[in-house]
Amino acid sequence: MTVRNRFGTAAAIALMTTVGAVLLSACGPNDADPKATATTAPGTPGTAATGTSAPGGPARPSGPGTGGATTPAAKEVNGTSAANHLTISTGTQTVAMNGTTVDFGTVVRDLAWSPDGKKAAFVNGSGDLVVANPDGSGKVVLAKNPGGETWSHPSWQHAKPMPGQDVPEANERFNTIVFAAAKGNVLRLEKIATKAVGGTPEVLTPHSSEGGDESMPQPPETGNTWPNTGGQRGEIAYANTPANKVYIYDDYIRPATRELATGSQPALSPDGEHLVFVRSVNGHDHLFSRSTQWDQKAEKDLTPAAATDYTEPVWSPDGKTLAARTPDGISTLPADGSAAPVQVSTVKGLPAYRP
Repeated sequence: MTVRNRFGTAAAIALMTTVGAVLLSACGPNDADPKATATTAPGTPGTAATGTSAPGGPARPSGPGTGGATTPAAKEVNGTSAANHLTISTGTQTVAMNGTTVDFGTVVRDLAWSPDGKKAAFVNGSGDLVVANPDGSGKVVLAKNPGGETWSHPSWQHAKPMPGQDVPEANERFNTIVFAAAKGNVLRLEKIATKAVGGTPEVLTPHSSEGGDESMPQPPETGNTWPNTGGQRGEIAYANTPANKVYIYDDYIRPATRELATGSQPALSPDGEHLVFVRSVNGHDHLFSRSTQWDQKAEKDLTPAAATDYTEPVWSPDGKTLAARTPDGISTLPADGSAAPVQVSTVKGLPAYRP
């Protein structure tokens, strides 16, 4: 079964979560964002570290009966700190990060970070695709929404030339942002160069099946959404809504699209070797993982005891931790499923990790 649409069709596509401004307290020790604000939020978790280990490492619960140990770390406020790299966008002008909030001066939807963490991509209140600095300055409209379309979930596609493979233009060719575009009832993937200014996106059409065999069943050209990039070869995982399937698209050497799993909202690991996705089980949305290798099809339910919905998963930069959205905020868990999820934030928004 597909992930249950708790947000409505348009909201599930655009993640246009409208909540009150995020109010957090204190700043992380490395927070130098000039637009950061620090205000007290009644009822939020305390400002002591909540068991976060090394930067990007798995969150470890602390307290009686959890088996975890509190580790000294950068001050953490409602799930975010300079040490854990977690950020949360809420569909408002403010983004939670570094133990505080940053005012981007415009609505920020579906924020995603560049591979080096120096730029943020998002959809603004006008539906345009925008990139900006981490403090919200230096905003550039890569592509202006023509109207009548809903853009969502941008992701930075990138690649590095591999030894012995003649792809000298790889870095430039894959220096693009892929996103979902909905027009009417038609969903497609589109892409645009990260250096564009007021450019026109082009449709990204999934190519033929592995090996380029045109006699094989071809992947759907429409109904595609939730693109997510990972690894060093420009791979793109995405979901097809009508089929309730997750695919991976790779044209580094030659075009190839593979069906990987039944589910939605895929997220590729930083090394491109593993995939996490969402699937409904017994009335709740669970997180599943599997290898991206074609001959390794075993799947693992990372949240087998789920009593709530875990959606919109993202990987930490070191590939050890997952963050996911729940109806009550953000939870994290080890990427190998060795421990149950722990709620780290009451901020209700889209999680992302800044490298």
